[in-house]
Amino acid sequence: MSPSVNHVLSSLRFDNSFVRELPGDPEPSPRRRQVLGACYSRVAPTPVPTPKLLAHSPEVAELVGLGSADWSDPELAQVFAGNRVLPEMAPYAACYGGHQFGAWAGQLGDGRAITLGEVRNASGQRWELQLKGAGPTPYSRTADGRAVLRSSLREFLCSEAMHHLGVPTTRALCLVATGEQVVRDMFYDGHPRHEPGAVVCRVAPSFLRFGNFEIFSARGDHATLRALADYTLRTHFPELGAPSSESYVRWFDEVCRRTVAMVNDWMRVGFVHGVMNTDNMSILGLTIDYGPYGWLEDFDPDWTPNTTDAGGRRYRYGHQPRVALWNLSCLGSALLPLCGAPEPLERALHAAADALEQAHTSMWHAKLGLREGGPDPALVDELPALLRLCETDMPLFMRALADVELAPAALEASSQQALLAPLLDAYYQPAQLDDARRGAIAAWLRRYCLRVHAEGEPHAARRARMNSVNPKYVLRNYLAQLAIDQAEQGDASLLRELLEVLRDPYVEQPGKERFAEKRPDWARSRPGCSMLSCSS
Repeated sequence: MSPSVNHVLSSLRFDNSFVRELPGDPEPSPRRRQVLGACYSRVAPTPVPTPKLLAHSPEVAELVGLGSADWSDPELAQVFAGNRVLPEMAPYAACYGGHQFGAWAGQLGDGRAITLGEVRNASGQRWELQLKGAGPTPYSRTADGRAVLRSSLREFLCSEAMHHLGVPTTRALCLVATGEQVVRDMFYDGHPRHEPGAVVCRVAPSFLRFGNFEIFSARGDHATLRALADYTLRTHFPELGAPSSESYVRWFDEVCRRTVAMVNDWMRVGFVHGVMNTDNMSILGLTIDYGPYGWLEDFDPDWTPNTTDAGGRRYRYGHQPRVALWNLSCLGSALLPLCGAPEPLERALHAAADALEQAHTSMWHAKLGLREGGPDPALVDELPALLRLCETDMPLFMRALADVELAPAALEASSQQALLAPLLDAYYQPAQLDDARRGAIAAWLRRYCLRVHAEGEPHAARRARMNSVNPKYVLRNYLAQLAIDQAEQGDASLLRELLEVLRDPYVEQPGKERFAEKRPDWARSRPGCSMLSCSS
């Protein structure tokens, strides 16, 4: 007989170090206010009418010690909607600030997210459990602290999809419908409507972000800044040594390294975050805060999924590495009072810029299955322009390219039509492939095949390497929207099917090919299927 849910819940080991070791807000009310000299405010989730579990991640459940729980038991929905707070939990909302779209925004904080506590699993790992959409906090400003099913489902699915893609990310334990209606103006155009509410339980070793440090530096509160930095070093970076000006620099260098790796993975899989404000940048180098994100289906480096960003396109796909460096410079400025001199921080930033450039080059070589430093290096540099000649689905193009196998003799005999045939399904408008475009693509493809042949790797090995970094299945926005449509009608079956498919994004899955198809024409302009707003 499996243990009862209450027994499993009571066996969770909470070690709430954040509230135990750091200064907190003395006022226990969710009243909106400026919170000074405190890293957090104690606040309880606001209960919801009729919580119902829609989906959960078995891997994350195992991670936090809930692997043996019966997820059909409604008691779990009560806990992860915020209706029941366990005695060992210590709910709070964190105080932070941030630069939004390049401008300092002052105090922001967890306006709709409430951390329940920190669980230590059987391996000693620390996992913070956080409910997004759990009600108002002192940082909610004019908002209600709630979240809609639309945005919550997208965050739940994408958190898990990114993990299985191999991208550093926060995780998602479960998604709970609240049974209440939430009013949102989806595009901020004066047309609000009622939408079903939901709560997603997010999981990470910590949700600390650049903005947690920026707020205290901006206020000149160096005592709280130092307390938070020391806590972060002790708890999350103990290998860097005891807190000191030198270890703060080592820590900043490590944050730079992790951020570079994360953003390079975004570029590899075609992910566009959409709102890379400094308050949405994790101090652990994790992808955090899934809002108006999108996937680069048709290859356009200037594309942003965020309607709020449509004018300046600050957070467009091709600009993400540069924004990451800008955000890191903001963090470096915030840490300057602790480090004493700017030069070590500047050296770390210059090293991060060099690392991003090298990582970008290595990433494209890996996607093409090529060794770095081989003959015809221009092949890699020319690929982005080639993908823009005609509207090209990047995931489909890269998977199709892995299947191309032409020896030099066959290349000479192959016509343009035969060369391009394996790639045609990757083009949204094949009719746009006039003679000039076909000629350019065919010429590049001939050179590519010659270089592959010169490198001498067996086709099967190259194909396997390419397919290990070029996903077949990504969370295309139109797929997420179809799951939202069904879930809003009470049917979570597509949500669960997508969750299952996205657990193996690099392998062929017979019978699931429809989840790897190009974006259909009807999805080009439909809300939620291309661009989105920050509304949640």
